[in-house]
This record gives sequence, structure tokens and C-alpha cells, in this order.
Amino acid sequence: MLNSKQRAYLMSMASKITPIFQIGKASLTPEIIEAVDAALEKRELIKISVLKNCFDDPREIAAMIAERTRAQVVQVIGKKIVLYRASKKKPVIELPTK
Repeated sequence: MLNSKQRAYLMSMASKITPIFQIGKASLTPEIIEAVDAALEKRELIKISVLKNCFDDPREIAAMIAERTRAQVVQVIGKKIVLYRASKKKPVIELPTK
């Protein structure tokens, strides 16, 4: 579980990255979950954009993706979701401890 300092650190990093996935009318598909899982392994911190034509709540989408990929929701602002999961093979992001 992320503490507030770690969350703030990840949020500052996330502000510089652009969304690499867009979730639209089809909402969550197994293909999106697989792609997000692979991207998390490679990048650790990713941003997802929920399009206007998606009728699901971005917070619910974030929770479902996090649950299925064992990631953590860093933040949901409007229609942007930021997820984090440490890489199993090559962790790059070093979180502050306290």
C-alpha cells in the first residue's frame, strides 16, 4: 500500500507523462487489461485516459484495472487514471520510504 509521501512522489512523476491508453465506448476489454499489465511491467507508472464516450465511472475503471493487474491506483483526476506497480524483473522507480 502506498503512503501519502509515496503517492505524492508518484503524482509528481505522473504529471510529466502522457496517457498511453485510452478507454472508450467498449470500456474494459481483456486486451486492454493485458496491454496495461505489460505496460506496467515495463514502465511501472502509467497514465490512462478515459474518453467521453465511455459511460463507466473512471474511479470504478481504475479500481477494476488495479485489481486485475495487481497495480495500485495513484490518482484519478477527472478522466485521467494513474497506476503504479513495481516491475518484477527490473524495478526502476525508487519510492521514498518515509
